Amino acid sequence: MALTRPEPPANGSLGTTPVPASAVEMAGSQATTVAEGVWRPWVRAQVVNALRHAAALRPFRVDEFGTGPEAPTPGHVTAVNDLLIRLRRGLVQEVGRVRTAARTALAAPGTPALQALVSTKEQAHTWVRAIERIWDFYFELFGQRQSRFGSWLLACDRIALDCYQHVYLGVPIPKSIPAPPPLAYLRTGFSPATFRRGIPLAHLGKQLNPYPLVQLPYHRLVSPWTLGAVLHEVSHNLQNELGLADAIPDSIARTLAGHGVPRPIALVFQSWQRETFADMLGCLMGGPAVVRSLFDVVARSPRSVRTFVPGAPHPTPYVRALLSLQLLRQLGFAEEALALRRLWDRIYPAPEASDYPKGLIRSLPETVPLVVHAIAGVPFPALGERRLLDVVRFRAKDQASVQEAAARLAAGTDPGVLPERFYIGAVRTALDQRLARADRLARNFYRQLARRA
Repeated sequence: MALTRPEPPANGSLGTTPVPASAVEMAGSQATTVAEGVWRPWVRAQVVNALRHAAALRPFRVDEFGTGPEAPTPGHVTAVNDLLIRLRRGLVQEVGRVRTAARTALAAPGTPALQALVSTKEQAHTWVRAIERIWDFYFELFGQRQSRFGSWLLACDRIALDCYQHVYLGVPIPKSIPAPPPLAYLRTGFSPATFRRGIPLAHLGKQLNPYPLVQLPYHRLVSPWTLGAVLHEVSHNLQNELGLADAIPDSIARTLAGHGVPRPIALVFQSWQRETFADMLGCLMGGPAVVRSLFDVVARSPRSVRTFVPGAPHPTPYVRALLSLQLLRQLGFAEEALALRRLWDRIYPAPEASDYPKGLIRSLPETVPLVVHAIAGVPFPALGERRLLDVVRFRAKDQASVQEAAARLAAGTDPGVLPERFYIGAVRTALDQRLARADRLARNFYRQLARRA
């Protein structure tokens, strides 16, 4: 039987009872009322949200992270607030555009006006997320100062500040005083890191960092005799602050070329210059104990120590150790350098040259002293035509102070007027000489540094 399409009812009701015109008008009026009760509040809510988002990303109060010595200084908080205020200007403008778009949509709620509102709202939210990322970062950084790690971070702050003061006092020419000083903060991870003043940071949305940050993993803070890392990381900042960022690689290139070192080998040492400079200056500020601390880091499996990675910023651990030992010898600590070299050679006999550029390993007896000289033994205009060795130098008398302070830290007594940067050497010496248990040394280290005025 053939199927045929049914004819619609003659009254056009699709088979239902006809609806009176008055009922249709009433339903339309109710629907309009319901719609008004939905879209108008929603449009107004977009403005409220944008306003509250902008208000929430407010500058920090100077006292909201504590008032003790471990709290961020007013200078640190103000520098961050300046950054936030500058960024919020753009957000406030975007919020103003949201308000304007909302007024337009309330007056003429057509599709174009509503689409303009949501597009403007999206732009404002993009600003919110970008600023919130920065706000969250510093909220976390400052908030650590209220935790039980506050005194540990304060100790690292004071060491970093002492490094800055010592180096700047040693430079014979006037230099603008950097401010605010470095700030330490805790981060879990494999290695410490430093973020220099004025450098765009990825986690800050590529905004310029207003002061140096020294990032330290928990495992280093737990064992303060490994905190030679603080001197190393601060040295990265000092290379820039002193105006040596370009001078050091240029000096390495000229020195090696002047002694006939093949260009491929010279380029390798130039690529290592930042990390090598930080090792050198850290050693100049902290002495033999800082090199022992470095050995804690670079002494790994033979494969890791010997492997050459083209373009890597850090020297191969095998070469990195030799550079620091060379500087120790130049500082007059030949006996300590010899003992460490014997330990190093016992663990790592000379690596095969296959992993390295041709001739690099064979050239080390010549190139290592030349690189150390290019960094520490050459006068620089930025240092008033003085050598790094003249500006800052760890001497035998400093080592005697470190030894005396080691005994005092072990006993839990005040180390006296010992410079903060020497505390690392003191606690390392106390540990190596077994003057006290490790937990007692760590506790005394932080207690004595935190109580200093």
